This record gives sequence, structure tokens and C-alpha cells, in this order.
Amino acid sequence: MAHHPPLTHPPQLLARYRAVLPFACGFATATQASLLQAQSPTNTPSTTPSNPWEILFSGGTTGIIIIVLLLAVSVTALALVVEHLLTIRREVLMPAGLAEQVRQHLVKNDFSTADKVCENSPSALSAVIHSGLQESTGGWPAIEKGVEDALAEQSARLFRKIEYLSVIGNIAPMIGLLGTVIGMIFAFQEVADTQGAARAAELASGIYQALVTTVGGLIIAIPSLAAFAVFRNRVDQLIAETGGQAQLALAPIKRAFQAKRNQPAGVQPSPTVQ
Repeated sequence: MAHHPPLTHPPQLLARYRAVLPFACGFATATQASLLQAQSPTNTPSTTPSNPWEILFSGGTTGIIIIVLLLAVSVTALALVVEHLLTIRREVLMPAGLAEQVRQHLVKNDFSTADKVCENSPSALSAVIHSGLQESTGGWPAIEKGVEDALAEQSARLFRKIEYLSVIGNIAPMIGLLGTVIGMIFAFQEVADTQGAARAAELASGIYQALVTTVGGLIIAIPSLAAFAVFRNRVDQLIAETGGQAQLALAPIKRAFQAKRNQPAGVQPSPTVQ
């Protein structure tokens, strides 16, 4: 039987093992230390806010006061938006069937009942029609003038309501800017107190917290101004439709005056509101 020598490593291979082993041990040790550091509960990767609420309330005491003020303004803006959605509607400003009812009574020359229909349905349209009926003794030009004046009054009333959204949209950034300026003052006051020894990281933190209030102001201002633009266009459209409905309701009076103008003068008196 052949005799096999025991397995041994050549001297060159052992030398290579001895050279590589320290590097392998060092790599394994560094990798294990990195994993333990990453898994350690006391090691937080970053203190940077990770959501919008943390960003808003990271401005310190002054920032929180400004943010609370901005939240109060935002609640007011939200309440105004909800109120406008409920009141600035076609069904509220122009009740269905009102113009047709008034028109039917005016066809019958029943001015008193037509005026009572307007009084029983308070709305922008009824106010415009009522104003026109009150000027019926002065002829159709006077009626048109009364309708135009009433439309201008209703338009101004609605615009005064939605104007508060524009005011909030302009004030909110100013409130945020106030918080930013106060924060900058505190940051530079720290520089003065330390005679310029404040670190850049400390200044960056103060400026970062100061700018948070401006972010809060813009978050409120942008939707408020957008809502104001939407309601402004809606008011313009609904006021124009109200004028058209009023013209339709008062059309029988216009035709009556035109017919009287083509007849000999002094035949019948002008229609009046009883």
C-alpha cells in the first residue's frame, strides 16, 4: 500500500494567510461596529423634522406663538370658505321659479302680488326685482336704473364678504415674516453676546427655526388667495345671471312701455306698484 504524506500547507501559502489575516480581521471588526452603531437606540441619524407638523413647531417659543396665531387665522379662513360655499350659490341668490312667478303676475298687470312674491323670497334676485318695481312710475329707463343700482349693491355686498379671504391671504405672510425677523434678531443677538464666537451650526439652527414661521404664513396665504379668486369669479358669474333673471322677470313691463310709446299719448297711465 502506498504511503501518503500528511496534508500540510506550503510555506508560501502560510505566508499569504498571515499577510491577509490582519486585513480580514480588521474589516470584520469595522463592519460589526458599524452594524452595532446603526442598531443602537441611542444613535439617532438626524434631528431634522420629518413631517410638516414637526417643521411648523420647530421654531422655538416665539415660533410657536406665531404659529398659534397663524392657526387662528387659518381657522377663520376655513370658516369663511365654508360659509361662502353655503351662501354664495345659485339656489340661494336666485331661488328657482322666482323670476317666472314675478313674470306671470306682471303679465296680468298684478304689480302688488309680484312685489309680495319678492318680499316672501328674500334673496339677491328678489331685491333687484323689488328695486325695479319701485321705480315703475318713472318709466322703463328708471326701472333699468333701479335694477342696475340694486345689482351693484348686491355685488358690493358679496364682494365685501369674500374680501376677508384676501385680507387673510395678505396678512398671513406678514405674520410669518414677523416671526422670521424676530428669530433673526435672536440669532444675531447670540453673535453679539458671544462676541462673534457663535458657531455657524448654532446660527444656522436659529435661522432655520426663524424661517419656519414664514412657511406657516405661506401655507395659509396660498389657499386663502386661491379661494378668494374662485369666489370672486363665482360672484361675477352669479351677479350677471341675477341681472339676466331680473330682466326676464321685468320683460312684461318693458313690452308694456314700448307698446304705450307707440300709442297716442294720454291713453293710459303708466303701470305702478299698488
